[in-house]
Amino acid sequence: MQKEPYINREISWLDFNFRVLQEAEDRKNPLYERLKFLAIYSSNLDEYFRVRVAGVRSLLRLSKKTKKELDFDPMVLLKKIHKIVFKQQEEYGRIFREEIIPELRLNNIYLIGKNEFSDKQIKYVKEYFHQNIIPHIQPVLIVKKRIIPFLRNRRLYLAIKLSSKDSELNKYKQKRKQYKYAIVEIPSNHLPRFVEIPTEPGKTYIAFLDDIIRVCLDEIFAGYQIVSSYSIKLTRDAELYIDDEFSGNLLEKIKRSLKNRSIGAPSRFLYDSKIPKDFLKSLRESLLIGKENMIPGGRYHSLSDFFSFPNPGRRDLENIPLPFLRNAEMDKYPDIFTAIDERDFVLHFPYHTYDYVLEFLNKGASDPDVISIYITQYRVAKNSAVVSSLIRAVQNGKKVIAFVELKARFDEELNIHWAQEMKSYGIQVFYSFPGIKVHSKIALIKKKKNDTVKNYCYLGTGNFNEKTAQLYSDTGLFTSDERLTLEVDKVFMHLSGQSFKGKFKHLLVAQFNMRKSFTKMIDNEIKNANSGKKAWMILKMNSLEDRKIISKLYEASSAGVKIDLIIRGICCLVPGIEGLSENINAISIVDRYLEHSRIFVFYNNGNIKMFAGSADWMKRNLNRRIEVSFPIYDESIKKEILDILKIQLKDNVKTRMIDAKGQNKYKKSKANRKVQSQVETYYFLKKKNEKFFNI
Repeated sequence: MQKEPYINREISWLDFNFRVLQEAEDRKNPLYERLKFLAIYSSNLDEYFRVRVAGVRSLLRLSKKTKKELDFDPMVLLKKIHKIVFKQQEEYGRIFREEIIPELRLNNIYLIGKNEFSDKQIKYVKEYFHQNIIPHIQPVLIVKKRIIPFLRNRRLYLAIKLSSKDSELNKYKQKRKQYKYAIVEIPSNHLPRFVEIPTEPGKTYIAFLDDIIRVCLDEIFAGYQIVSSYSIKLTRDAELYIDDEFSGNLLEKIKRSLKNRSIGAPSRFLYDSKIPKDFLKSLRESLLIGKENMIPGGRYHSLSDFFSFPNPGRRDLENIPLPFLRNAEMDKYPDIFTAIDERDFVLHFPYHTYDYVLEFLNKGASDPDVISIYITQYRVAKNSAVVSSLIRAVQNGKKVIAFVELKARFDEELNIHWAQEMKSYGIQVFYSFPGIKVHSKIALIKKKKNDTVKNYCYLGTGNFNEKTAQLYSDTGLFTSDERLTLEVDKVFMHLSGQSFKGKFKHLLVAQFNMRKSFTKMIDNEIKNANSGKKAWMILKMNSLEDRKIISKLYEASSAGVKIDLIIRGICCLVPGIEGLSENINAISIVDRYLEHSRIFVFYNNGNIKMFAGSADWMKRNLNRRIEVSFPIYDESIKKEILDILKIQLKDNVKTRMIDAKGQNKYKKSKANRKVQSQVETYYFLKKKNEKFFNI
C-alpha cells in the first residue's frame, strides 16, 4: 500500500515562519509593523532551535535499531532544516539591508553602524559607554584547552581578535600563534539594545548597543590592537527532559530542571558569516562547539529586539489602531450574570475587549451569592489581573480552585510563581498531571440563586491572559446552559482527582471522547457524500499534524467532501492531489493578530454542527493533553462565527496557499474588492453593534 503524503512537521513550521518573514517584506504594511515582523521571525526561530531542533538532534543518540523505527532520518532532516534556515536568513538580511534601512532613512530615521558615527557622535558614544556600559563589561581571554568561557544561553557576545601593540611594529613577521582571542558579552539584558544618538532637529539617529561597544573595544583591551570583531550567540537546548513524570514531586522536578535549562547542550551557534575561517575554527575548537551546531548569520543577532526599536513619535509608521469593541447586546443588562442568565454570548478577541472576562471573575469575587470559582491556567500574564481577581475572591470568603499547568514551555517559572502566590492566599491549587498537560481554557462560577445553585461558565480558545488577549485572535463563550455547565463541572472534578458519574455527551474532552467524536463527525460527512448528499467541513486551527486525522480527511476528500482548512502554522496534510485531496483547500492567514482560535464546522446534512475549543488536531493535543472543545448551540452565535469564517475564506490580502512545496504563494483572486479578513472582521462586529443600537 502506497504511503499517504505527509509533510514533516519541522519543515512545515519553517514554512509558517517564512510567512511571518513575508509580512516584513510586504510594503503594504507600515514600516514599524514590518520591523515587528522581523522581530517575530527572529523570536520564533530562536525558540524553534531551543526546542524543536534540539529535539531532532537528540534523536541522533538513538541506537541504529531505534532509528530504523522512525519514518525519517534525523541527520537528513537536520541538514534540510539548516539549508532552509540559511536561505531564509539570507532573505531576512536582504529585506533588512535593502528595504527596511532605506525606508527608515526616507523617514529621517538613521540606524547607523560603527563606521558611520561623526566625531560629535563618537564623543557621545564614548560618554554613554563610560556612564552606562562599562559596569557590565567582563572581557574574557580565550586560551584553548585552558580557559574555556561558558557562553550563556541566548546572550549576545562579540568575539575579538587581538594582537599585541608591540608586535604590531613587526606585523609582517607575526605568526598566527601570536594572535589572541577574547569575548565580551553585550549587556542587552541590562541596557536597551538600541541607543538614540543626539543629533540635529528633524532627524533621528539610532545605534546598536553592539556598535557602541565596538567603538570602545580599544579601551576594554588596553595594550592590544583590535584586529577584528564579530558577533556570536549560542542557543541551548530548552527541553526540561523530566524523564520520570509518574513518580515523585513534579513541582520540585520542574524547579530543578529549570535551573539546568540555562546550561543545556548547545543547539545553535550563530555567527557572523563574514568571520574568517581560521578565526571561526579557533572559536569553535576553543568553545567546544560541534560542527553540526554552526549556523551562519548576519552582523547582528537577537533581532527579536526590534520589538523595542525606538519610534520618534511617528504613529503614521504603525498600524491604524482598532479600538476594542464592547458587545452592545451584552451591555444592556445590569450585570454579567444577568446577561448570561438570559442567553449565551460569544466574544471575539482582540476585536472585543477582554474586560468582559475580567468582569466575570471580578463579579464572581464580589457577589455575596457566589460560592466558588474554578479555573484552568496555562499561560499566566506577568502582572495577572486574572490572578488578582481570584485572590480577591478568596479574601471575600469564596472557595477558589485553580488548576495550574506547570509544564507550559517557557512559562514554567511564571506559572510556579503565581501558583505559589495563590496558595499563600488560601486558593486551592492543583498542579500538572503526570505525563499530561492541561491545555483547556475553562472557568466555572457557582452561585446561589432561588434556593438552588446555578453554574456560569466561560469556555475559550485562548489563555486566561489579558496581555495576549490583545494580540491573539480567539473566541470565548459565556453560558449558563446546563448541558455545558454540568459537564464543565465534571472536567474540574476530574482535574481535582474526583470521580464522576456518566459520560461527556456535549463537551469534547481529550482523554475521553474528543478523537472519537471528531472522527465520527468526519465519517458522517463521508457517509453523506457517498449517498450523493451535500457534504462539507470548515476546519480552523493552529496546527494539523495527527496522521490518523489527516488520513481520515484524505478519505473524506476522496469521497467528495469539500473541506476548507484555515491553518495558521503547521500543516502536514498535502492539499490538491488529484484522486486524494483535490477537494481540500488549505490556506494560512498571517496578519497583525496571531490567529489562535480553533473552530470546527460540519455541514451534517444541513443541521450544522460547530465546535470551538483549545485543541489543535495534533497527536499531543488529542492523546496527551486535557483539552476541551465545546458545541455552539445558539443559532445566532453559530451564524456569527460562520460569517467570520467566510470572511477569512474570502481574504485576498493576507492569505497564503498551503502546498507540498512550501511556496507560500499569496492567494490569487478575481474579486475587485480587497478583503483583509482581520480588518474586515473588526468592522463586521462594529457594524453589528451599530445595528443593535439602531433597533
